[in-house]
Amino acid sequence: MQETLVVRRETHVSAPPAAVFALLTDPEKILRWMGTEAEVEPKPGGLYLVNVTGARFARGSFREVVPVHRLAYSFGWDGSDVVPPGSSLVEIDLVEEADGTLVRLTHSGLPDAEQCAGHVEGWAHYLDRLSAAAAGRDPGPDPWHGRTG
Repeated sequence: MQETLVVRRETHVSAPPAAVFALLTDPEKILRWMGTEAEVEPKPGGLYLVNVTGARFARGSFREVVPVHRLAYSFGWDGSDVVPPGSSLVEIDLVEEADGTLVRLTHSGLPDAEQCAGHVEGWAHYLDRLSAAAAGRDPGPDPWHGRTG
């Protein structure tokens, strides 16, 4: 795997790791910042299924779940031949800081630079929304609602 095809993103969230972890693993809380439907079973082998924009399902399975510290799950898009379900890997580490949590995301296994660029944009958008929700703010309606690409 080429290192250039890895999405890396870090953001500070003004909430403790347990609150951020809940926003990543509780279906109702996921919908505060991303998606219109969510079905997740945060345990190794458990389902990860989120209708991210109301028009596009991300699907995979959890590989690693360390409560309040780390998540890893396979990831891909239903109906996609380019990034099919389970074809890439999302790893999220939550590092406690004095005034909140450092969210460190790594998304590997993407097939090309175009997909990498699209996922860089997507993760930036949704991590900003996660940060707002974790801080107790309403991120508002998702401007990407209905987006298919």
